[in-house]
Amino acid sequence: MINQNKYDVIVIGGGPAGIMAAGQAALRGKKVLLLEKMERLGRKLRITGKGRCNLTNDTTIDDFIYHFGKNGRFLKPALYSFFVNDLRELLAQNGIATIVERGNRIFPECESAPLVTEALIRWLEKTGSKIKTGSAVSRLNIIDRKIVGVESLQSNGKEYFPTDAVILATGGKSYPRTGSTGDGYKLALEAGHKIINIRPALIPLETTGNTARQLQGLSLKNVSASLWKDGKKQAEEFGEMLFAHFGLTGPIILTLSGQAVDALDQKSIVEISIDLKPALDYQKLDARLLRDFGEHSKQQFQTILKSLLPSSLIPICIDLTEIPSEKIVSDITSKERQTLRNWLKDLQFNIIGYRPIEEAIITAGGIDVKEIQSKTMESRLVSGLFFAGEVIDIDADTGGYNLQAAFSTGFLAGISANKNI
Repeated sequence: MINQNKYDVIVIGGGPAGIMAAGQAALRGKKVLLLEKMERLGRKLRITGKGRCNLTNDTTIDDFIYHFGKNGRFLKPALYSFFVNDLRELLAQNGIATIVERGNRIFPECESAPLVTEALIRWLEKTGSKIKTGSAVSRLNIIDRKIVGVESLQSNGKEYFPTDAVILATGGKSYPRTGSTGDGYKLALEAGHKIINIRPALIPLETTGNTARQLQGLSLKNVSASLWKDGKKQAEEFGEMLFAHFGLTGPIILTLSGQAVDALDQKSIVEISIDLKPALDYQKLDARLLRDFGEHSKQQFQTILKSLLPSSLIPICIDLTEIPSEKIVSDITSKERQTLRNWLKDLQFNIIGYRPIEEAIITAGGIDVKEIQSKTMESRLVSGLFFAGEVIDIDADTGGYNLQAAFSTGFLAGISANKNI
């Protein structure tokens, strides 16, 4: 069935990038249709930040670029077009006040991702955009390297929508129950675009042995984790982590996970080393142990560990250092003290894998940025085809960077599609 209503811009995908793109195009007087295959918009946005919605980060554009790694500079025009204060202002105008928390992370004051999503949908509706849910796009119609329409699967069959511009904002491949199943990669590939290897990013890591399983549920704050590949240190992060039945997770582990995934895929030996006392170097930690041992010389080893470690870590420490739990502190040898010191500074885990991509917070890989004009988000291969959000080969650490990139690329794609018509 051919829809007789021609739209100036069709946005595919109703996540943060798609909502922003559709709204910005509509605000500039264009007739806009947003197609979303799920029954409601923003399914993934509703659960982001553990339901609290880490919107962005109160830092500089240069810092944003740094956190996106090798493809960071591609985002520069988008970030300059729509950045942190622009997003906060837009949200404030729609009833969502924001606050800055630890690590410059910006959250909604209401601490509710669903409320943020509903506010953005109300804003989108006010712009005059038409929203059609339950509409999975199956094909882009391209003639002479120019977009002319899209074909969508509806409950009552196929429907064809003619248009002058399409913005592909379908997200990645993580959290498929929210609709992110990699559809955009297929559409881009059929349009002639190169897709960089799709893989999980910000993903928990799996370890050997039973140590992590024994510590399941334990959260450690103010520790350092370093990633080692084939015996060489690759990166280090400071902050919070969490033990799970399968291995390691939490903010600093997720930040290191991208490099860990790539190293594992290369069949390298991957290890994570946890420094439980990062504020003290080896010499200062040894001095502290000497002082504690001297002040509590009549105590048992397991007792003095209470001042050094969370209770659930104590039996692990005793097991791995092989220092008897009931040994009197004054009887602990210099070699045993050094063993304890080294263990506190270097608790090692062998990484053997990572969780399925369905559990990843975001997806690494995607449409090759070399085939996208960074100043407009338009395809270099197909006129009238634009991209926004996670479908592009851009990914960053945790901290609100990825969500800001979705809003920024959506904004730039929306205003650029308007200019293209």
